[in-house]
Amino acid sequence: MSAVIRFENVHFTYPGDETESLCGIDLEIEEGSFVAVLGHNGSGKSTLAKHMNAILVPSEGKVTVNGIDTADEERLIDIRRSVGMVFQNPDNQIVANVVEDDVAFAPENLGVPPTEIRQRVDAALKQVGMYEYREHAPHLLSGGQKQRVAIAGVIAMEPKIIVLDEPTAMLDPMGRREVISTISRLCREKGMTVVLITHHMDECVGADRLVVMSNGHIVSDGSPARVFSQVELMESEGLTVPETTRLLFDLNREGFDLPLDILDTELCADAVAAAIRA
Repeated sequence: MSAVIRFENVHFTYPGDETESLCGIDLEIEEGSFVAVLGHNGSGKSTLAKHMNAILVPSEGKVTVNGIDTADEERLIDIRRSVGMVFQNPDNQIVANVVEDDVAFAPENLGVPPTEIRQRVDAALKQVGMYEYREHAPHLLSGGQKQRVAIAGVIAMEPKIIVLDEPTAMLDPMGRREVISTISRLCREKGMTVVLITHHMDECVGADRLVVMSNGHIVSDGSPARVFSQVELMESEGLTVPETTRLLFDLNREGFDLPLDILDTELCADAVAAAIRA
């Protein structure tokens, strides 16, 4: 697979700050992949996200989207059409009084013909499981439902890439599950490239790849199983690991020799049982 987003030695410092928020980032996001970016507050993960559709541009280095330099202002519309953004607070993204009108807003601004807008709106709402709510008022929906409507609004733009910047930060556990299930399905069934920015460990388990950030640096990058197996590194960054990984790590400290890259509960139980019988 080819890289659809590429960071090359990217540095970024917010105006007035003395400390860099991104410190020489090199990163490639492959087409059709589901990439989770994990880190504590202030790690640089949201700053990284905003570079993916030119909300921010590097102080030094280069970011390209489908080969387009994000610093090229003449290609800004092309970049924004390729990369849709979903943010923390769905209320800040909802602009209409009816769900289907809200989803239609972005395609209308892009000059999409009315008949095609209708098709895109219906398809997008069906993809996120909100079609039956198309005539509802957004403010009467739950937090998870509002966020799914926000995602539908991005899907209706037909971007190749969706970047979600902590989309579950303001949601309850049920709303979080709704949103993560929706974006995972978009990647698996529709082939969209998905980048999820989060500080919730459990939201990363189903990703193809997990990138961990700390103080503007990438400190780990690999499959979730491999990254979470670095228990001491994760804890040093103030991050948790799955319960399966924690159990295996604690047993190894008691003298067992168990692999730490098992995230599935049943496989973990089988491994522990086999180790005890041995």
